[in-house]
Amino acid sequence: MAPMLDVSDEVRAEIGDEETARLLNGENAPGTYDCTSCRTPGDTGQERTSTVLFVGGETAVLAFAHATCIPSQVVPVSEEQLQGAVRSISIGAEAGQQGRAYDPYGVNVAGDPGGPYPGGSQPGQGAGLDPTPRQAVLGITCGLILVEQQVHPALVVEPTGPIARVGTSGSGDDFLPLLIEQGFMPQLDLDRRPSPLHGWSVLLAMGKLHAVLQPGDGGMQPVAWWQAHQPLQVSDGWRAAAARGNEVYVYAGPAGSIGRQPREDLMRDALIRASSRGLLVAATMPLAGT
Repeated sequence: MAPMLDVSDEVRAEIGDEETARLLNGENAPGTYDCTSCRTPGDTGQERTSTVLFVGGETAVLAFAHATCIPSQVVPVSEEQLQGAVRSISIGAEAGQQGRAYDPYGVNVAGDPGGPYPGGSQPGQGAGLDPTPRQAVLGITCGLILVEQQVHPALVVEPTGPIARVGTSGSGDDFLPLLIEQGFMPQLDLDRRPSPLHGWSVLLAMGKLHAVLQPGDGGMQPVAWWQAHQPLQVSDGWRAAAARGNEVYVYAGPAGSIGRQPREDLMRDALIRASSRGLLVAATMPLAGT
């Protein structure tokens, strides 16, 4: 029996009609797999399954997900992250996992590509920001936040130092003005849902946090505003909440306004303090790739 696979037009365009036909006929499709979104088992013979193609600079990895978790799509990621996934393929193959990695130049490798709060801070750089003069990077923390009597997944972004505009060398901190110019809104009440930010998204792939994406120039594919040096593990509760609502609340404050807190209730208190001082902006972003 043919597998119940969904292959979007953009995935078909990347892997070609011949490989698409082999997948749909069951020749190259797995029977069972670990969903690249929720990481729970799936069965292509029993439930609709999405093909998700992660594309780097020179490598592409085809993964599988429950269609209820994520639609079939192409997800841009860094080549470094994809190479890490390809290196893990041999481990997945030894464990009996199913999947397939593709190289656009013809190499085809079998296998499966693969901190929780409060330790989830990772450095990165934001497009449009110039951290070089002060060696500042963006730290990011994953946590759950109670808003309107419901638990929601949140990311809290805070630079390690003042952020200047590109090309400037003044002593001020332009982090919040730059974000407001990008569409983030001042968050004056933690009990209210942040405003949606069109074109931005949070990339949670292979069960881990990879990046916060912003619109590319001239309608091009999204690019990373913040990107983890290594994919960041999130808690099961955070991932479940993200999959349930298919969106993430992203809060940001300038250096020293929030700090890293040992518990989620203390993080919320810190966000409230930053908000009361006018030092917090926020946005609601959809998930990309999960």
